[in-house]
Amino acid sequence: MSEGFNHVFEQGDPDRTLLLLHGTGGDENDLVSLGRQLAPGAGILSPRGKVLENGMPRFFRRLAVGQLDIPDLLERTDELADWVTTAAGDYGFDPAGLVGLGLSNGANIAASLLFRRPGTLAAAALLRPMLPYPPPAELDLRETPVLVASGGQDHYVPPDESEELVRVLEDRGAKVEFVFDPSVGHGLTQKDLLATQRWITSLT
Repeated sequence: MSEGFNHVFEQGDPDRTLLLLHGTGGDENDLVSLGRQLAPGAGILSPRGKVLENGMPRFFRRLAVGQLDIPDLLERTDELADWVTTAAGDYGFDPAGLVGLGLSNGANIAASLLFRRPGTLAAAALLRPMLPYPPPAELDLRETPVLVASGGQDHYVPPDESEELVRVLEDRGAKVEFVFDPSVGHGLTQKDLLATQRWITSLT
């Protein structure tokens, strides 16, 4: 069932499924317990990225820290979107209720899903994301709920990049909640988790 990505699937409410997208060096198990904590009762679909960087799984290649391989990202965004559609049929969950939850590298491919394959995600929580590339001018994300959580001491994602991502999403009509803490870095905090849990609860 749903070949193509090593993954974890846990059956839950078919109207609400979390697509968990790990950060660099994570795998399909990394965010499962967090997903259960943030959205009790929801289904969970958690794939492992196929790209290896020094042995660490990622969802797409990068040329250097902060410098993404955009052609590879676009190709792998399409592959992930197609796989998610297949998984919905295989596992019997409603794709219209799919909520992306991505961390770092996973947040960047979740943003790319919003930009390139709108409609794949009903909503997305982007934790420590960057703006992966400028989206199409005609992109319509009207009323799509998006959470962006960033830190002012993040050595991988400068704060102005997070703010630019928020502006781009809002310009395309997304309903954005921006959680910014000037004192934290790339790691998640309890404040991030509480904000994400509240945001997920507000979707119901």
